[in-house]
Amino acid sequence: MHKKRQKPKNLKAALSNLFSYCKKEAGIILFALIMAALGAVLTIAGPNQISKITDYIYNGLTGGISSEAVQEDIQKQIQSGQINIMDYLPEGTDPSSIDFQNLDLTDKNSELAQNIVNNIRLSDEFRAAHQDDGIDMNGIFKVAVFLLGLYLISALCSFSQHFIMATVTQKLSKRMRKDIDGKINRLPLKYFSEHSYGDVLSRVTNDVDTIGQAFSNSLAAIVSAAAQFIGCLIMMYYTNWILGTTTVVTTLLGLVLMVLIMKHSQHYFTDRQRSLGELNGYIEEMYAGHDVIRISGAEGQVRERFEKLNGAVRTANYKSQFLSGLMQPLMTFIGNFGYVAVCIIGALLVMKGQITFGVITAFLIYVRLFEQPLRQISQGMTNIQSAAAASERVFEFLSEEELEDESAKMANVEEVEGDVVFSHVKFSYPSVPDKEIIHDFSVHVKPGQKAAIVGPTGAGKTTLVNLLMRFFEPTGGTITIDGVDTKDMTRENVHRKFGMVLQDTWLFEGSVRENLLYNNENVSEETMINACKACGIHSFIKALPQGYDTILTDNTSISAGQKQLLTIARAMIQNSPMLILDEATSSVDTRTELLTQRAMDQLTQKRTSFVIAHRLSTIKNADIILVMRDGDIVEQGNHEELLAKGGFYADLYTSQFEQSEVQA
Repeated sequence: MHKKRQKPKNLKAALSNLFSYCKKEAGIILFALIMAALGAVLTIAGPNQISKITDYIYNGLTGGISSEAVQEDIQKQIQSGQINIMDYLPEGTDPSSIDFQNLDLTDKNSELAQNIVNNIRLSDEFRAAHQDDGIDMNGIFKVAVFLLGLYLISALCSFSQHFIMATVTQKLSKRMRKDIDGKINRLPLKYFSEHSYGDVLSRVTNDVDTIGQAFSNSLAAIVSAAAQFIGCLIMMYYTNWILGTTTVVTTLLGLVLMVLIMKHSQHYFTDRQRSLGELNGYIEEMYAGHDVIRISGAEGQVRERFEKLNGAVRTANYKSQFLSGLMQPLMTFIGNFGYVAVCIIGALLVMKGQITFGVITAFLIYVRLFEQPLRQISQGMTNIQSAAAASERVFEFLSEEELEDESAKMANVEEVEGDVVFSHVKFSYPSVPDKEIIHDFSVHVKPGQKAAIVGPTGAGKTTLVNLLMRFFEPTGGTITIDGVDTKDMTRENVHRKFGMVLQDTWLFEGSVRENLLYNNENVSEETMINACKACGIHSFIKALPQGYDTILTDNTSISAGQKQLLTIARAMIQNSPMLILDEATSSVDTRTELLTQRAMDQLTQKRTSFVIAHRLSTIKNADIILVMRDGDIVEQGNHEELLAKGGFYADLYTSQFEQSEVQA
């Protein structure tokens, strides 16, 4: 069914949750951000010094006044009467309003002083008097050394923040994955019945990686860009307010458009992360059931569903990337327009004598430094938007309702005899509380007894096991082990009392030995080999290339039945006081079943065991057989007693026997 698109998320709230999660790293992150800002600020001081070098060179080549020392020399000549300043006053200037004795021609903020200097600079007589001055190499050298030190310190600050953020990001990602892993173990089973494994996996991998990349590449860049933006603004207005205003106006348009684009693109980033999680979940499910899909001829239906989910990912990616991609060419255009505006207006100001040629050079650099932060901020905010959407999914998972805190539970059964009592147990799944699965279940399984649970599909057999293991809690009644209510015991304590062999085998990528000894310590080689011999797989394992040290992978040639026997051997090695066997022989052939049955009989000796079986021939020797139908026990007794009754169990057994004869 098509899902409605999620509403745009609150970017501020998402980032607030993300930064709150980073409190442990707040100090070192703050230091890295300060280094990023400091590096940007030091870079901003460069253009003002470069303008001095430009003036040194320009005035040296043109014979103009190139330094404050030369301007002071001019002032001395004026005061000594060698130059008649009245000849160089701008047109319309009242001489009586000027204090010629105290006039400071080096004052760059004095329009009158600069006009006088520029007019004198245009005088042929004065140019001829100073044509031998040349380029002030000493002044250039001093500025160059200062610039070199400035840029070296800036580079060091930048390197420091990159190193720190890369280190912190990996630690943060590691902690986040660890928290998710711990959260998985604290979630009730109902969560996994409502969410696909692929979606959970996407939160652990894609979403955490997205957050890590945003922290590593974007957070410091945004802070650095903001510092550079503010610093450039201050320096431009300090140097010349007219050119500063020109640059700001041309850039303001791009800033406004960037904010509008960000506002309308956030929900596409949210849709992208959600649709990617759905696609991953579907792919994981379809690959797991690939053989069934091919046998059922459902490739077309699967492909159609895949194309729909893949199309949703493509659409969300396209819209989010298209809108965010507009920012880069937009800011490039605004930057180029700013260059043109500065050149035109700067030339007019030079002609009027209000600025020097070096100021234009400085502003050309300022334009680049001023619009560059906007590009970085736009790109960084694109990544931050992705991180915000990813963090919402991660923190949504971390905030899911957990299993109850059991730290206060004191009941702890160590030496277990295996006396298990179900007393008027009732159960409904949390997702459908109105539909009762187990109605009124009561049974007493004595220590060492083998209790078989049989019945048609959906009768509630596996549900009983889930209740016994406390994967779910009964909605009514009690379950006790040696007289202790399982609700008063911790789940860990309950789980340690049982060994389980499930219908769905689970082997991980590792050696055969590691799979057999999984979570079991101090197990001797002899014990492991005896368990494998009892299950009839010792010869098979020895025939593998490295025997018990053979690494099991997807390419290892091993049948479903052999996997099942490995899990049975693992349960034998675990040596728990009680056992749960859920369709443990469902994946083995008839001949192997006999061997497995003998191994299971040995495994269940002197242990209270619960066996769920569809093949009734495998539970003939059970001490008590519980026949379930529609959540109730309709019959109970041993094999002979139930056959003699001629009831529901007898019908089940007879139908299986007739089916076996037909297949034979």
